[in-house]
Amino acid sequence: MSATPVQVVAAVIEREGRLLVCRRQATDRYPLQWEFPGGKVEPGEDPRAALARELEEELAIRARIGAEILRYEYRYPQRPPILLIFLRVEEYQGELRNRQFAEVRWEAPARLPEYDFVAGDTEFVQRLARGEL
Repeated sequence: MSATPVQVVAAVIEREGRLLVCRRQATDRYPLQWEFPGGKVEPGEDPRAALARELEEELAIRARIGAEILRYEYRYPQRPPILLIFLRVEEYQGELRNRQFAEVRWEAPARLPEYDFVAGDTEFVQRLARGEL
């Protein structure tokens, strides 16, 4: 019997052709690696609602969550599987403030493969850089 994947949502926030990426703290699991902001969907929570909650907690913004871009299952070694769901942020209100990360940066999609992303985000980053998404 395989474990039911934990749903993890990730925000794709674009501004002037660049995407927001965030660097994890040195004390986090997968220290100092880059990721898209977001997090786990709580039991009974809708993925879009979960992402809006996470963005408020992490970046102090109220986001309007748009279309799903991509989803796929990923398994880190010795961890239960996760279902990664990448969602577009249509717009947000409030001044973006880093409440959680070592660093946040706006970057061109083509440059993202130069960053050391968490393994789960790598497929998305590669497809984005190739212009497939």
